[in-house]
Amino acid sequence: MANYIITYDVGTTGIKTCLFDVGNTIELKASAMEGYNLYVLDNGGVEQDTAEWWNAMCVTTKKIFANYSVDPKEILGISFCSQAQGLVLVDENCVPVRRAMSYMDQRAKEEIKKGMAHGLQIAGANVIKLLKSLYYTGAVAASVKDPVWKYKWVEAHEPENFKKAYKWLDVKEFLISQCTGECIMTADSAFGTLIYDIRKHTWSKQMCKMLGVDTRHLAPIKKSTDCVGVVTAKASAELGLAEGTKVFGGGMDAALIGVGAGATEVGDTHIYSGTSGWVGTVVDKSMVDTSAMIAATVGAESGKYNYFAEMETSGKCLEWVKNHLALDEIGIYLKTTNVTEGEDIEKKYTSLYDYMTEVCNTIPAGCGGVIFTPWLHGNRCPFEDPNARGMFFNISLETGKTELIRAVLEGVCFHQRWMLEAEAKKAKISDAIRFVGGGALSNFTAQLLADITGHVVEVVKDPQNVGAVGACACVAAGLGLIESVSKVKEYIEVEKTFTPNLENKAIYDKNFAVFKQLYKSNKANYALLNK
Repeated sequence: MANYIITYDVGTTGIKTCLFDVGNTIELKASAMEGYNLYVLDNGGVEQDTAEWWNAMCVTTKKIFANYSVDPKEILGISFCSQAQGLVLVDENCVPVRRAMSYMDQRAKEEIKKGMAHGLQIAGANVIKLLKSLYYTGAVAASVKDPVWKYKWVEAHEPENFKKAYKWLDVKEFLISQCTGECIMTADSAFGTLIYDIRKHTWSKQMCKMLGVDTRHLAPIKKSTDCVGVVTAKASAELGLAEGTKVFGGGMDAALIGVGAGATEVGDTHIYSGTSGWVGTVVDKSMVDTSAMIAATVGAESGKYNYFAEMETSGKCLEWVKNHLALDEIGIYLKTTNVTEGEDIEKKYTSLYDYMTEVCNTIPAGCGGVIFTPWLHGNRCPFEDPNARGMFFNISLETGKTELIRAVLEGVCFHQRWMLEAEAKKAKISDAIRFVGGGALSNFTAQLLADITGHVVEVVKDPQNVGAVGACACVAAGLGLIESVSKVKEYIEVEKTFTPNLENKAIYDKNFAVFKQLYKSNKANYALLNK
């Protein structure tokens, strides 16, 4: 008998809905994708329309039922793996009072300055508040992008909207509210607000008082494996799911992508490369490195944490280079050929990304000394600076487009290595690293990561779907189909393994040393141009 579960992987630019059957393995039966907009504002704001999220969820759910023979009544439960550290303020009817503020939003510069950056400081934060934060939450709201400063920004700049607010939700919590009519917050999302007491496993009254958060805005905290409600009649009509279908808490992407990668035991390390990116290592205690902006976030399983280092733009850099270097925007050629179409070329490519990476493989490692910094939307770790930007360094007359494109891929991997080495100062990282996300679909990129980091890189089947697998594990554990979330590791096999090329690594070591100096050398210039 089939055990059908539907999960929603809610990303920065789209939602992917997956139908799984959980038996001896977790088998993907069908999937559907729908995009939505990211609204980047001139004042540093980055917003999304919650109606677009919900529409994408409805459209993709109906596509699943249209394309695969399964009765909605056969779905045992649904859950979410979601982008996190957003801010969705809703009224008593679960209707947003304004557009959602993305994790990328960085307009609250004055709010963080007033709240944390005054008096005697360590790592840019008031020392008393920093120590208090570390004691209660195991982390510090020291980034302009942290949700509490978004909350304070709305309070300061949109008082009428703030007065309408009933609850403060994150992205998946908003979608749960639309499904069930219930406002909740899973523990990992609550931790992401940085006002969560990691010892008492509840909201910290002390942190709320210190930062000026109204506790009435905070929703009840649930586990990732809890059934948090059921699909209402209204949601059933819009989604196509059966009324009464169980809805489980799920988790934010930082908590569940590692689970879906099979990195579930203490010491397991994974690297994720999607629109954004990170390095995560499973640890069994709270830890923080304020100097490198790394903290252990609450995991999907009680007693486990993810020591987590984040970069703002990872795969987004490849999208940028595709749009602005690989494609001819000026249109000066009389005729262009799409390498993914037509019969008049020797080889077809499934996407332009495949073609780009294959062409990059014709360029020697190190790109002749050309280095790219992937900070296209500021940076968070191992340094926090919303003013940081990307650059190509050391271009010569011999540098062509192909070298520039490869330099972008190398630059992303250099930054991942930087975060990996920062994590290794406090946590034991694994020798073999699981590489997941859309970036892991490329054998070239996986080998590049192995060469640059010096670690064996392992890629699982369908690495772009691991977040959905992690969400499925939450439902399966909640229903008792799987003993625990960590046991999902037994269901996940490594499909490809990449061993470092030591000759290439020697070249990359030299470029990496320069890469790390570029921010320090240009910090003042970034501030001058972008403040």
